[in-house]
Amino acid sequence: MTPLFDRRFLVLVGNYGSGKTELALNLALAAAGKKSTTLVDLDIVNPYFRSGEKAQELREAGVRVLMPSFALSTVDSPALPAEIQSVFITPSDRVIFDVGGDDTGAAALGRYAPSFRQFREETTVALVVNAMRPLTQTAEDAAELGRRIEQRGRMRVDVVINNTNLAERTTPEMLLQGHETACGAARLLGADCVVDAGLPELLRQSGLADGLPVARYMKPEWMDE
Repeated sequence: MTPLFDRRFLVLVGNYGSGKTELALNLALAAAGKKSTTLVDLDIVNPYFRSGEKAQELREAGVRVLMPSFALSTVDSPALPAEIQSVFITPSDRVIFDVGGDDTGAAALGRYAPSFRQFREETTVALVVNAMRPLTQTAEDAAELGRRIEQRGRMRVDVVINNTNLAERTTPEMLLQGHETACGAARLLGADCVVDAGLPELLRQSGLADGLPVARYMKPEWMDE
């Protein structure tokens, strides 16, 4: 795993349905008990705040959870609480940001750009790509999405995560196809590296066993469409 993943702040960005929330949950729960961990749900696009659905489970595991006001409600205009700013002040070994889909969601990230600039050497921005989803099926499209997110979020993408899947229909060939797409997007964006994420057995079958193993905690968002 790249040392970039060991930095204090990890910001997950990407298109709706890319699997950012699943990755955020996996990484937060993996760090729980070993590090003081905070998960920040910055999704102001989807009013149901998927990561918030697991807030109780995360808190029971020792993870601090911060989410927009009115999360898990039907309110259409959630507000970002001032408490989120505290992650830049209160010591925490690991802070994971789950940012809402596409460049619209990245606008919320841009609000914290001045704070992130102070801790840029301690921050990794990861673009999550699912090559089975619209807008990220080619390297060029994924890179274009990444550029729009960079502009709105005012932060450069450091790493591209290949999280290509079709839930239970995912095959090793799909993951390998996603790897090529992610590598191409990383080159176009000037990102430092690519990390492959998937179920442990799929990573092994794909020859990507040194990737990021994930468990499924949630029903994929795209299955609700």
